[in-house]
Amino acid sequence: MTVLAGDDPAAIEHAADRLAAGALVAFPTETVYGLGARADDDAAVARIFAAKGRPADHPLIVHVASIESALHFAPRPGAAAQALMAALWPGPLTVIVPRHPARAAAAAGGQPSIGLRMPAHPVALALLRACAARGVAGLAAPSANRFGRVSPTTAAHVAAEFGADLLVLDGGACAVGIESAIVDCTGVPPARPALLRPGQIGRARIEAVLGAPLAARAAGAPRASGTLEAHYAPRAPVRLFAHDELAARVAAPPAPMPAGAWVAVYSRLVPAAGWRHRPMPDDAAAAARELFAVLRAFDDQGAAAIWVEQPPAQPGWEGVHDRLRRAAASAPAARCGEP
Repeated sequence: MTVLAGDDPAAIEHAADRLAAGALVAFPTETVYGLGARADDDAAVARIFAAKGRPADHPLIVHVASIESALHFAPRPGAAAQALMAALWPGPLTVIVPRHPARAAAAAGGQPSIGLRMPAHPVALALLRACAARGVAGLAAPSANRFGRVSPTTAAHVAAEFGADLLVLDGGACAVGIESAIVDCTGVPPARPALLRPGQIGRARIEAVLGAPLAARAAGAPRASGTLEAHYAPRAPVRLFAHDELAARVAAPPAPMPAGAWVAVYSRLVPAAGWRHRPMPDDAAAAARELFAVLRAFDDQGAAAIWVEQPPAQPGWEGVHDRLRRAAASAPAARCGEP
C-alpha cells in the first residue's frame, strides 16, 4: 500500500491520474475516508464492490467538486435538493435525487436515483477538481473499509483494511468522524424530503433550509448507503445499555472471564476499578469524531465485547445514536459478555 501526503500537489495529480485510468484511490473527507473510483466507469465501480465485499445493488455516494458537476449526474434534482446543495455544500450532507438514466448506473446500484455529496475537506476537493480537469465528473466513494465494518477515520485505518496495491491520500484524522446525513429528495411535491440517515448536520438545520419538516422514511424510499439495520460493526460484539443498567453492571470490579477475555466499556459514567474504560465525551460532536476510532481501538486491543452507555436522547446525538444502534444490531447477548 502506498500512502501519500494529501497536501502534496504532486500526490493529488498522481491520484487523479490513477482514478482517471480506472484505478481505486482512498482519500479523506471531513466525515470518513472514502474508497474512490470514477463514477462514470462501471468497471471501475465494480472494483469498489469487489474490494469491499459489498453487494452490487447497494448504492454508493458520488462525490463531486461543484453543484455543476452534480447536475451532470442529476440534471433535474428538484427545488428541495437545490436548496440543500446551495445552503449546506460543501459539507456532510448527501442528497438523493433522480438520476440521469444514462449515467452512473453501477454507482447507483441500478436505481433510478443517485446520492450526491460535495465534501468539505481540502484534500477531497483538490482531488475532485483534479479529476474534473481530466473529464471525471465525480467519484463514487463508500467508506474505505470492508462492507459492514467500522468506517475509517485515519489513513492508518484504511491501511489496516486493504492490500498493497491501494493508493491512499493521507489527510489526517477526519474532523466529523461519522458519515454524512442522507436526505431523500426524490419525491414529487407536495411529498416532503425524508431523512434516511442522520449525521452531523442536524434535522433542525435541514428543516430550516427546506422551510418545512422532514417526512418519515417511506416504505418505498430508495436504498441508501449505510442504512442497513446491522452496520458499522467491529469484530467484538457491541451492546448498548441505558445509564442505570450499565451503572449496575459496572458498579463492582469485573468478574474473571475465561482465557483472559475482557469487556471494554465506553461510557460517560465511571465504572469501578478494573474495567477497561474509555470515557465518552459529553459533547456530541466530540463523541462522533472519536466513535469509530474508539471501536477500532477496542478491537485491536482484543476486547471480547464492547459495552456502551446509550448517549443522551437529545437532537445533537442523533447521528451517534444511529451508528451505535446499527453496530449493536447483530450482537446477540451471548456474545456480549453476558453471564
